[in-house]
Amino acid sequence: MIADLHNHTKLCNHAEGEIVEYIEKAIECDIKYFGFSEHAPMDFDPKYRMRFDQMREYEQNILEAKEHYKDKIEILLGYEVDYLRGYMDERVLNAKVDYLIGSVHFINEWGFDNPEFIKDYENQDIDEIWQKYFDAIEEMAKSRLFDIVGHLDLIKIFKFMPKGNITDIARDALRAIKDADMSIEINVAGFRKPVSEAYPSPQLLQEIKKLNIPITFASDAHKPEQVGLFSDETMKMVKELGFSECVIYRNRKKEFINL
Repeated sequence: MIADLHNHTKLCNHAEGEIVEYIEKAIECDIKYFGFSEHAPMDFDPKYRMRFDQMREYEQNILEAKEHYKDKIEILLGYEVDYLRGYMDERVLNAKVDYLIGSVHFINEWGFDNPEFIKDYENQDIDEIWQKYFDAIEEMAKSRLFDIVGHLDLIKIFKFMPKGNITDIARDALRAIKDADMSIEINVAGFRKPVSEAYPSPQLLQEIKKLNIPITFASDAHKPEQVGLFSDETMKMVKELGFSECVIYRNRKKEFINL
């Protein structure tokens, strides 16, 4: 991967390792643009995110690393923001960063991707769950608050797949993403989960290519050794699908990079 914009630090309370360890691994993997996008603070689910009073520390740490490594790799600063009505905060949305990743981890405050709550899938219609998820993605895109869509089809994490056509379920969300001029990350963390494939699936990537929606890349690393994993498989897939460039962001502005 030439770019890798979605990675975490210990401040999220569920990642390991030091910032420099992630960067050194990225350099080893020949990544040219490496971004940190820590789970942004909000007054919900505090166990899995930084606090508001840690934002300055986080931003300063990343900017110091950016300066220190400027001759070896370009470090970018972002946040991964949960799209959850009533909980998003202007301190995050107006932060001076390179980009904001918009992610959906909750359906009506249910943390569907958290193994702690996997039993909540029981006695529910999986097609309805998928549709609610993609309705939230569509709503997120229409908010025009974010630059990148995080792990587009995260709802497949435990491999509970719908009976209906996935492209049909996601179609309105993809159109909203296109209209909002957002990009979609290819997030390899799915390879580390029960579903054992990247987010989004090749099926959805075909539709993304048809719509000419830009892509970027993400290790979504929570440990330094996860940086750059599955890079060869990912690059082979996107090139076979006809993608020839990806995007990075500087100061919330999109820039295209040849693959």
